Amino acid sequence: MQQEENTQIWTKRFISLFLTNIAVFFVFYGLVTTLPLYAIGELHQTDKEAGLLLSGFLLSAIIVRPFSGKLLDVFGKKKLLVIAIVGYFLCTILYLFIHPFGLLLTLRFVQGIFFSIITTAAGSLAADIVPASRKGAGLGYFTMSTNLAVVIGPFIGLLLIQYSSFNVLFIVMSICILVGGILAVTVDTEDLPKPEHTGKLTFKFDDLFERKALPVAAIASMVAFSYASVLSFLSVYAQQKDLMAVASLFYAVFAAAMLITRPYTGKLYDTKGPQFVIIPGIISFAIGLILLANVSGAALFLVSAIFIGFGYGAVTTSLQALAVQSTAHTRSGYATATYFTMFDLGIALGSYILGMVAVQVGYASIYFTAAAVLGIVFIIYLLRLAKLKAKKVAHT
Repeated sequence: MQQEENTQIWTKRFISLFLTNIAVFFVFYGLVTTLPLYAIGELHQTDKEAGLLLSGFLLSAIIVRPFSGKLLDVFGKKKLLVIAIVGYFLCTILYLFIHPFGLLLTLRFVQGIFFSIITTAAGSLAADIVPASRKGAGLGYFTMSTNLAVVIGPFIGLLLIQYSSFNVLFIVMSICILVGGILAVTVDTEDLPKPEHTGKLTFKFDDLFERKALPVAAIASMVAFSYASVLSFLSVYAQQKDLMAVASLFYAVFAAAMLITRPYTGKLYDTKGPQFVIIPGIISFAIGLILLANVSGAALFLVSAIFIGFGYGAVTTSLQALAVQSTAHTRSGYATATYFTMFDLGIALGSYILGMVAVQVGYASIYFTAAAVLGIVFIIYLLRLAKLKAKKVAHT
């Protein structure tokens, strides 16, 4: 009975953290989808200026992320999580009152800081809460909260502005994050491992990054680079292909593919090893991008979403688990921060570079480019596996 209890994933605190993460990402994805429309329609800005609302948010997240691991150690993961959610909540409410575009950009930058801290703290706490023997499955389930928000956030956000107003949208999102904050307060962390050193707010290299997690995080950044082709350009590509009617379905199918396969990939990770999930995942992701580049109708468009959803979900969840497992339990905050720093950087670089590719040779080409990057990821990962295998043989 004790063994069963020790390996249980869906505990009360895990569920609370899971729901908190849904609330945070519900607001994130809901605003990513609707704020450009708000800037263009309500504030009379250009498409380019509206795009700055995401860029400013990501920029602050990338800047702050490396410092968040040390901050978690000094102030405590749960305490910082709750404080950051309060800040995130206040930023969400302020959308009701801030109308000058310059101030709105500042608000997005500040909210990105809180988002960076929240996601690092929540991811690190999830890694601490999940039993060591079920790390792959547990972190896979936790990532499902983000997958659900990918669909729920844009769907409800667009529904609210279609049938109500932006003010109602901001109120609903504020209430949602308030509930998430209350749930975060209930998470019990008394039995979780404490960092070895607290109280000193120093920022040496090891206070910003986890060296042992960097190789895996670097691979994750390349995967994120490829994912930027979907995150940043899918709606424009769908419009060009006269597929806007099924664009929202793409995200639903994408999320469904991740959610349906998650229990199996998590179990496979824990029982067989990460390579049995990551290798098929990279291949599936690349196939999906190639199909997307050649799309000619709704059917192929949605089939590509299945391959991309499975591949992206399998690879990113496994890489995050690998990053956390690469170091000591007390360094989980640093490993999580390192992983997300590199991942955010990959998305930012991907959005910028693939945007230039789209201007020069068309949007279909960005998906071929993204697939080619995944081909490089595949080779790097195989080389890493061979190196680890050689090292293991040398030690036996």
